[in-house]
Amino acid sequence: MSQTVDKIKPCYPLFGDEDYKANLAAKRNTVEEVESLDKIEEVFQWTTTKEYQELNFKREALTINPAKACQPLGAVLCALGFEKTLPYVHGSQGCVAYFRTYFNRHFKEPVACVSDSMTEDAAVFGGQKNMFDGLENAKALYKPEMIAVSTTCMAEVIGDDLNAFIGNAKKEGHIPPEFPTPFAHTPSFVGSHTTGWDNMFEGIQRYFTLNEMDDKVVGSNAKINLVPGFETYLGNYRVMHRMMKEMGVGYSLLCDPTEVLDTPADGEFRMYAGGTPVAEMKDAPNAIDTILLQPWQLPKTKKFAQITWKHDVPAVNIPMGLEWTDEFLMKVSELTGKEIPESLAKERGRLVDMMTDSHTWLHGKKFALYGDADYVLGMVKFLLELGAEPTHILCNHANKRWKKEVEKVLASSPYGAGGQVHIGCDLWHLRSLCFTDKPDFLIGNSYGKFIQRDTLHKGKEFEVPLIRIGFPIFDRHHLHRMTTLGYEGAMYILTTLVNAVLDRLDEETREMGVTDYNYDLVR
Repeated sequence: MSQTVDKIKPCYPLFGDEDYKANLAAKRNTVEEVESLDKIEEVFQWTTTKEYQELNFKREALTINPAKACQPLGAVLCALGFEKTLPYVHGSQGCVAYFRTYFNRHFKEPVACVSDSMTEDAAVFGGQKNMFDGLENAKALYKPEMIAVSTTCMAEVIGDDLNAFIGNAKKEGHIPPEFPTPFAHTPSFVGSHTTGWDNMFEGIQRYFTLNEMDDKVVGSNAKINLVPGFETYLGNYRVMHRMMKEMGVGYSLLCDPTEVLDTPADGEFRMYAGGTPVAEMKDAPNAIDTILLQPWQLPKTKKFAQITWKHDVPAVNIPMGLEWTDEFLMKVSELTGKEIPESLAKERGRLVDMMTDSHTWLHGKKFALYGDADYVLGMVKFLLELGAEPTHILCNHANKRWKKEVEKVLASSPYGAGGQVHIGCDLWHLRSLCFTDKPDFLIGNSYGKFIQRDTLHKGKEFEVPLIRIGFPIFDRHHLHRMTTLGYEGAMYILTTLVNAVLDRLDEETREMGVTDYNYDLVR
């Protein structure tokens, strides 16, 4: 083999070496039951047709790459945002391995999360014994100050009762009665990762405030609460801190995993770093109001804040782009009586200047996009502000009310006239649409790279390049540190979009003497 100690190659270009090509060909011919390359190509070409698209959209019993993850994944992220908190999943060990590796690959950080390793016997007799041992061991070994418990499919299918199990664990002395153990039931087979985040946050709200409301007075701490929702751009937490500090606003960012998911390499391992203190959650009902940064994804959080905390929870959209960031800051100003400072006004002006500089390259460009409900809605709004045209807009786990809201936003701009909204659909549906109604670009997470590859296989003129904005981003580094909220986030999105357009233009016009008449040095 061509791989030697003195010459180490990664799989590419290693598998392109002749000996590997021969090895793979022999394996294919002797042990794989494969169709001929001609037949494979014939079927591929058929899957790019309108005929196939119509069959594809009639699918009922199969989901192919749904552009969402399961509830416990979101619950784990929510737990990581609280100080010295250990996420604990009541379920099988394999599920937790999946959650940890998912976050490992996105954040490039170790992620603390444990399970009580339910196996076949627990599936028959229930998982209470697993929880007794698991809670006791987790507290003793990892020394958290709070354990936040969620569930997986196995525990939910057999009907395990977290409230009873945790209560019994405390009664029998496995953990102290006063030890904080908020919980949420997060069945993987319904909802999505954003549902799990909402459920876990509501569980934490409930644990620390439901029975502690007698001395709470709305507005008495002169703060506002900000609830981020399932947020994986660490810059978004930081931009919220910065904007509130520049406004001189008292605030609590209720859930902030920034430090534990972005620790320095200085020789010290930090299992717990940063996070929202429990004291801030206990004090949250005393705030002036609670603002949800991703309102479509936080229905339980909203209901609890309104009913138990007696907060209005103002109807503001995710602060993405120009207008919705304006609305967010004006709402904060209205609630707190604090003026929007000159520093943020200048930042807004710089964004407007950038939009002016770049609009000629983005005007009329067609974008298909997919992802979580609030992010996709905010992206549609900002694309319209840029003069771009959202074409196919997909969110697997959104509802009909969200679809109507997106259609309302599309109808507010002439650039939204061609937009179509797809709920309950997956990336295989979107693949069909990219062939039959080709956009110029695709915006979404790393899984969209397979759509780009497939469209390129049909021919260079059919290729739909992927712009990576969303979650998860596995195949690029450090994008999770970027910002998509506020004026700063709009600047990042704008920079990413316009440079993707210019990269594509260079790629299409670099053939010497043939297409390079537009291979300009200045754009």
